[in-house]
Amino acid sequence: MYRWEITRAVLAQRVFAVVRTDSYDKAAATAGTLLSAGLTGLEISLTTPFALEAVTTLTREVGDEAVIGAGTVLDAQTARMAVDAGARFLVSPSLDAEVIRTGHRYGVPVFPGVATPTEMVRALELGADALKLFPASGQSPRRLRDIRAALPQAPLVPTGGVTLEDAPEWIAAGAVACGIGSALAEGDRAEVSRRVSDLLRRLADAAPGEKGGDTPE
Repeated sequence: MYRWEITRAVLAQRVFAVVRTDSYDKAAATAGTLLSAGLTGLEISLTTPFALEAVTTLTREVGDEAVIGAGTVLDAQTARMAVDAGARFLVSPSLDAEVIRTGHRYGVPVFPGVATPTEMVRALELGADALKLFPASGQSPRRLRDIRAALPQAPLVPTGGVTLEDAPEWIAAGAVACGIGSALAEGDRAEVSRRVSDLLRRLADAAPGEKGGDTPE
């Protein structure tokens, strides 16, 4: 897929999962549960032991049914390693021009971390495919709405502190998607499936001008 097609696929459900654990086995099990529940976008944080191996395995297993990315990508060398491992998109907690350039060189979208309007504009100038508003715990949907009034072209993805309860508020305020971590994966597969289905429905209902879960532009 082209870079814009990958970006669209990652953001299509208005949420993607962030998997960060203390072992490869836990990461693989958590990712498997979330993908089985119906999520189609998922990042493996590179703070997880053997994260790149997990990315490779998951990408091979899911094929085109889901999009697997790498998170906590801090520099160009790590970005290249993640791409070589099969990551379909890259996410970073910070804004680094070389990470963006490296991802784009190989046709992979990059979502850098931003916290201020200045960083957002810089990220857009560098060609970022979406902007990870991080950490969302220090911000609010109301502030995002204010930012969007001045920067309506900024595709913002709040991550870090987004809850299942307030995720629809972020979408209603203009976020294109939310990144959510462990809160999505607690419980058994049946419970996770119910939680994910409920969340996807609420996010679709919250999207401005969207009904019935149409894919955001």
